[in-house]
Amino acid sequence: MVLLRLLHRFSAKYNWRLTVAHFNHQLRGRRSDADERLVRRIAAVLKLPIVVESADVNVFADNHGLSVEMAARQLRHEFFARMATRRKISAVALAHHADDQVELFFLRVLRGAGGEGLAGMKWVGASPVDPAVKLVRPLLDVDKTALTTFARQPRIRFREDVSNRSVEFQRNRIRHELIPLLRKIYQPALSKTTLRLMEIVGEEAAFVTRTAQRWQKKKQRTAFSRLSVAVQRRVLQLQLPGLGVIADFDLIEKLRGSVEAAAVNPQLCVFRDSTGRIHSKKVEVTGFIDKQLTLDLTKLKGTLAFDRLEIRWQIEPQRGFRSTTAKVCCEYFDATKVGSPIVLRHWQPGDRFQPIGLASPVKLQDLFTNQKIPRAERRRLCVAVSAGGELFWVEGLRISGLFKLDKQTLHRLKWSWRRF
Repeated sequence: MVLLRLLHRFSAKYNWRLTVAHFNHQLRGRRSDADERLVRRIAAVLKLPIVVESADVNVFADNHGLSVEMAARQLRHEFFARMATRRKISAVALAHHADDQVELFFLRVLRGAGGEGLAGMKWVGASPVDPAVKLVRPLLDVDKTALTTFARQPRIRFREDVSNRSVEFQRNRIRHELIPLLRKIYQPALSKTTLRLMEIVGEEAAFVTRTAQRWQKKKQRTAFSRLSVAVQRRVLQLQLPGLGVIADFDLIEKLRGSVEAAAVNPQLCVFRDSTGRIHSKKVEVTGFIDKQLTLDLTKLKGTLAFDRLEIRWQIEPQRGFRSTTAKVCCEYFDATKVGSPIVLRHWQPGDRFQPIGLASPVKLQDLFTNQKIPRAERRRLCVAVSAGGELFWVEGLRISGLFKLDKQTLHRLKWSWRRF
């Protein structure tokens, strides 16, 4: 609402023609509808055209295996891009502020982002849905306290999303728990130092990207093996999306260190030639079982049969970590980390798994070998894949350390099975 008032105040001076866009996520019932009514009322007072759309974000998230936050973001940006294109609007102004930047930095640190990710949001950038639509963020260096103070002086009406106070979402835990702790005990000027670091990291990452792009365009260029490690990584990272492959760190390191093929999934592998170019090829899979079953974990409990295996699951509320009595053929996982939907299937080539006690994922084949599990038995065993695409359970092995219960756990997944 502050952004809308500021743009309206300067629109005559700069000859801006404004349109108000509001997306109702239908996440908070009457409160969401009250948000929409306020925006419509203010647009009428300012005599501005307004476009409103709505969608059930929870249903969309369930149908597409996304978190509520990611589903809301996708639907919102699709709406912005669609509206801008239809009305021939070149720029969409968003009200992200400095506190959003700091939260995003720590969120991406915890997710293991690289330099480009840690740089955060840009003042001006392309829409993630339509590159032809420009996103601008005029308030990116203003903190929330300053915005709130400004809003109260001229009595700008606004509403606050009560879900912002919930610590169920990781971003909110960073906002309400981690950042206040860091400010209180470690660095009172946390926002200033973090924003400065984001600026430094962002410029360095942009330099590496430009260097990699220039190297790729040269006809006569330095050998790939003689490039700096940072440039090698970026050269490979820039190529993978064009092959439909997610450029994760482990895959890039495999390609950087060897010209041998690396498996992306059971049907596809990629390899790098001596010039630094990445190629892909399909894999002929023989002797492996292709059966799989998708399971919707938004249902709190249930039972199913999959290839002579009966599985029972139940999602229960749990605050933090509590030790549980060990039971045969029964494990507990952090339900939020597992997500929904999940996939039940058999071991496939290239599968990697990180059981509790290991610092990083390893080939499932190597774990089977260490456990002396016969080859025929390996292909009969079942595995479960999280909504994020990682193995969280392998029949007969320890659970994945990435999905264990911890102090942040809010819901646990009880997972039991038997052969018949």
